[in-house]
Amino acid sequence: MKKNILLVFFVLAFAKAYSQKATLSGTVTEAATSETLLNVNVIIKELKTGTITNEYGYYSINLPVGSYTVQFTSLGFTSQEKIISLNKDTVLDIALDEANEELETIVIKADVEKLNTRSPQMSVNALNIDTVKKIPVVLGETDLIKALTLLPGVSNAGEGAAGFNVRGGAADQNLVLLDEATLYGSDHLFGFFSVFNPDAIKDLKLYKGGIPARYGGRVSSVLEIYQRDGNKKEISGTGGIGLVASRLLLEGPIKKDKSSFLIGGRSSYAHLFLPLFDIDNKAYFYDLNAKLSFNLNDKNRLYFSSYFGRDVFNVNDLFGNTFGNSFVNARWNHIYNSKLFANASLIFSDYNYGLELDFVEFQFDSGITNLNAKYDLTHYLNDKVKLRYGVNSIYYEFDPGKIVPTTQESGVNERQLTKKYAWENGLYIDGEFKINDQLNINAGMRYSSFNRLGQDRLSTYDGDPVVYNESQGIYEGAEPTGETSNSRGTTIEFFDAFEPRFSVAYSLNDDTSIKASYQRIVQYIHLISNTNAPTPFDLYAPSGTYIEPQDGHQVAIGYFKNFNTYSLEIESFYKTVDNRLDYIDGADLIANDDVEQILLAGEARAYGLELLFRKNEGDLQGWIAYTLSRSEQRTPGRNEIEPGINNGEWYSAPWDKTHDITITANYDWNKKWDFGANFTFQTGQPVTFPNGQYNFDNLFIPTYGERNSNRLSNIHRLDLSATYTPKPDLTKGWRSSWVFSLYNVYNRRNAVSINFGENEDTARNEATRLSIFGIVPAVTYNFKF
Repeated sequence: MKKNILLVFFVLAFAKAYSQKATLSGTVTEAATSETLLNVNVIIKELKTGTITNEYGYYSINLPVGSYTVQFTSLGFTSQEKIISLNKDTVLDIALDEANEELETIVIKADVEKLNTRSPQMSVNALNIDTVKKIPVVLGETDLIKALTLLPGVSNAGEGAAGFNVRGGAADQNLVLLDEATLYGSDHLFGFFSVFNPDAIKDLKLYKGGIPARYGGRVSSVLEIYQRDGNKKEISGTGGIGLVASRLLLEGPIKKDKSSFLIGGRSSYAHLFLPLFDIDNKAYFYDLNAKLSFNLNDKNRLYFSSYFGRDVFNVNDLFGNTFGNSFVNARWNHIYNSKLFANASLIFSDYNYGLELDFVEFQFDSGITNLNAKYDLTHYLNDKVKLRYGVNSIYYEFDPGKIVPTTQESGVNERQLTKKYAWENGLYIDGEFKINDQLNINAGMRYSSFNRLGQDRLSTYDGDPVVYNESQGIYEGAEPTGETSNSRGTTIEFFDAFEPRFSVAYSLNDDTSIKASYQRIVQYIHLISNTNAPTPFDLYAPSGTYIEPQDGHQVAIGYFKNFNTYSLEIESFYKTVDNRLDYIDGADLIANDDVEQILLAGEARAYGLELLFRKNEGDLQGWIAYTLSRSEQRTPGRNEIEPGINNGEWYSAPWDKTHDITITANYDWNKKWDFGANFTFQTGQPVTFPNGQYNFDNLFIPTYGERNSNRLSNIHRLDLSATYTPKPDLTKGWRSSWVFSLYNVYNRRNAVSINFGENEDTARNEATRLSIFGIVPAVTYNFKF
């Protein structure tokens, strides 16, 4: 009997010991700089499981007690293995060495791809910054946004157009975050360059679907970009000198291994040469990135980051134009324990637009500012469940514009358009659940609310602010019947919504999975624009009494497979957006204090198929991306009498591209030379051409058919680049490389627009195509020290 009791005791003790678990956690950094590394794979070989580091290099995984081989791998770094005996909660910090090209091509990329097949996260475009720098671009300047448009589901409105479009959505439906701060413009010089200095960027990730619950406020996508922390070991620098712009970044320790600084600047200077050709016009940009990082102790880190950028235009002393983004962000990372990681942020963000018209002697200034407080927690419950939850609150001030005369002789009176205020809040919880070896789920819920606050003046109407003139067959603004005034602390309109998010991955084997996702996102901020792509003349406006929030739903399903050195991703999506704004004919945005008089609410939809085939290893790497999609809008009449826009029928959105194909390749010929190429083909964007004309009082008036029923010619071009590194084996001191690029090799004159008019010599009607770029050679000298 005693032997049986003793046996039971030992069995229970063994079972208890076996069932005991401990947490392995730590921070992964780069050995040379102490820079934290995100998305590092932490693999437990014996259990064939693992995790990845978060945005701040922290990881945590709960395991049964025992001995394990832990492998750390990351793209561009040599892998490390540690044998540990885990019998209690253990902190294991790791510093990875930068890999040479041979190690990088042999080891690392396959592991990254295999983990992606099992993750429930889908519809994500992620690019390594080194890959971005090798992609040939116009004028030789590395451009993150243009690199993203080479991936499926992402496009723009054409050459020389600002912004980008994701899965048939408008440019204002993208949330652009730099170090968690919102940017309201992602381009310099109307789309020729992006606002992101490539030397300052650590990581970029674009969510096209299956967007986690921690993000809200935009119905199409989230572009998340993090700046580097700075070198905590020694002073170093990077930079480049190009034909039209140059850049310089410095970084180093404030206190070695404890704190660091990073400061970088860029500027274009092509305008300095214009006076040589008797041209008085100016067009240039400049920006500044800065960051301070402090390791207070093992559990606390502080970060202060900022950005300031401006574009400047002047045309023959007729008008001047200045606009740009800026932000300041303070962040605090705190590790409560091995299972609970926290991040608190306080962010001030500003977008400003200024216009000075010398010929009419007045200046116009407008903008949007916000103050954002957020607190996020990551809770590693065990090896099968990870939770993220948090809250954020954003206070907005919208300045539609202030008009100020620039001379005493100006006939313009000073006028401040009515400022608008709003308060947006979000509360979320998001969970990653490993059900078994085959099934992984990510499920979350976000609750958002939006308070439209009081303002000095708000027009009131006897009915809708837009009325239909049946006798003339047109929509026009209604005459206000009065106006109200409310204090800023008053809520004049309130909106809220529950926004579920769900994604699931089912692994058929180690290299193959099927994924699906659903998301609902409500967007309370609108970009008021009547152009195909964002311009500085556009205005941001909050939802309120006359403007409903956009309500977006998207479902997606995909097939993912890795085989040998290749990978294949196929996704299909369907997206709808309610309360998508449309504009009445003749809409005027300039200095309009009652924009509700030119807006009608409609709906949008987009659907398509995306394919991405990658070669991930070897001297030749790259991808083929193809998107087959459709993006449409419609605005039906509000009653039986009204025709709506385009007679209430669906019409192609201005950024609709039926076919979008890109082929991108990079070839490492030897240590000194590597070559890049990309080919792009896109269906021409929708436009509305005149289909006839009539004579009225000796004036020829054009007539038009259905909206966006015509298209510009198809866009295609080939770009090439070559990078020469004179001394590739150098790891210290002055290191340099030359980048030679050729944009639009065969000089394709892609149409940006087509204008119709009368030929003065023949008196016959003619169409004139406007093209911005032909063939453009460029050279850039890059350096490190």
